[in-house]
Amino acid sequence: MPSLCVARHRGRNRLRSVYTLVPMNPLRDGLVSERTPEPQVLVIFGASGDLTQRKLLPALYTLARERLLPAAFAVVGFARRDAGGDDVFREEMRAACDRFARRKPVDATLWESFSRGIFYHVGDFNDADAYRRLKARLEEIDKHFGIPANRLFYLSTPPSVFPVIVGNLGAAGLVSRAYQPWTRIIVEKPFGRDLESAQVLNRQLKQVFRETQIFRIDHYLGKETVQNMLTFRFGNGIFEPLWNERHVEQVQITAAESIGVEGRGGYFEEAGIMRDMVQNHLFQVMCLTTMEPPVNLESGAVRDEKVKLLKSLRPIHEEQIDRYVVRSQYAAGQVLGESVPGYLQEPGVAHDSTTETFVALKLHVDNWRWGRVPIYLRAAKRMPKKITDITVKFRDAPHQLFQSGNGAGAVPNLLTIRIQPDEGIAIHFGSKVPGPAMTLAPVNMEFRYGAAFGQDPPEAYERLILDAMLGDSTLFIRDDETEASWAFISRIHDAWAAQRKRALPYYPAGTWGPEEADGLMGPEEATWRKP
Repeated sequence: MPSLCVARHRGRNRLRSVYTLVPMNPLRDGLVSERTPEPQVLVIFGASGDLTQRKLLPALYTLARERLLPAAFAVVGFARRDAGGDDVFREEMRAACDRFARRKPVDATLWESFSRGIFYHVGDFNDADAYRRLKARLEEIDKHFGIPANRLFYLSTPPSVFPVIVGNLGAAGLVSRAYQPWTRIIVEKPFGRDLESAQVLNRQLKQVFRETQIFRIDHYLGKETVQNMLTFRFGNGIFEPLWNERHVEQVQITAAESIGVEGRGGYFEEAGIMRDMVQNHLFQVMCLTTMEPPVNLESGAVRDEKVKLLKSLRPIHEEQIDRYVVRSQYAAGQVLGESVPGYLQEPGVAHDSTTETFVALKLHVDNWRWGRVPIYLRAAKRMPKKITDITVKFRDAPHQLFQSGNGAGAVPNLLTIRIQPDEGIAIHFGSKVPGPAMTLAPVNMEFRYGAAFGQDPPEAYERLILDAMLGDSTLFIRDDETEASWAFISRIHDAWAAQRKRALPYYPAGTWGPEEADGLMGPEEATWRKP
């Protein structure tokens, strides 16, 4: 982390001072990288989809604007829809970048140069001839741009066609297991829907690619505040000595969304919030929050520690499911002043659905660092606001000499890391109220990325695509990591399946979830935070 100084701002309420951490030596503008990717072609399967327009091409354009792309670089979109050729596809991507790129407006001169390397290839994912034609076209692009046959494939498609695409890539001779020139593949989530399907998909991928060529992407790992967990914990001597069961009382990780299923009822019926958010995003955040220090920052060392953490999770057996897991659905209610329907009234949702839109878990990590510390995870839709954060609650002082201003006892010591929105870090502690009485009032010390560095952090896909281009797999998911997380989650799904069609509790849309979730916490423990 950069060197910081502290500035105090007085609010109208003198009992709630706010301290802002200000960088004394801010980073230079844009992404910081000492490495430049080698010349290469990126092939996006499913290029006519929403992800390509909203995230992938805008990220590539921003990387070009930051001068982080290789000097020789091209993008080929592969999709079934006949988009009208290269020029029409380029126009569509220009409109997408105008709307979604982090750096707006699009620079006309830069786009003119960047778009010369954008191409569109029409083909059905099941058509072997489409891959033979793709190979010939890539060879033409290599020759034109001077690219030494380096390939990065991106599967931005439904998971059902992952094996089809991978098999056809191998059959067409588009995959080399050599280290130079190289071939890599990025696989979007969901990576399986349970342990068995994840194991099958891993085997299918490794029939064609080496494990080191496979980049399983989770966009949460590209967020600056998620990555900052490593520097915050292991780059600062004041925090890591406290990061253990002697000083930490509990950890809460929340991923709340104000939106509902947004017309994706059919998809959500198959997934549920556990598969959609917990197995991937929240487990990754939990790993970085609680794992042991890696021996170095090499990708293998970091991912080894995440796997060890996942394997240390105490299993939740079928007879324990209601003690440690609560699931629920949102009912009709008010969100941000707007009346919204309940989940069962959403298009594509079965009238008797037991798919969860809210889940809360109480977890334990059976190791020396976290032995007595409960770790609470919560993910939900139709919450009062959109927020993802981590809160570490420290144990109270062993003997309380002071009272808070309201007579309620000690002010809790909290450290909150906000992943989104308003990315930053806040420390909540007690400070003496001015005056003759020795009473405490809560104050916050805050660091915000936007205020500290004068710009919003880079988009997650910018960092992750750049890392894949560089061959750095640190922020991607390894095969054993995927299987370890599914081994834990699938046990919960099996227990739910054994309960058959048991009715779920409801929570009104626009609230922080069902009362049953409070039951996960003992009477001596703090309640769920309401950010």
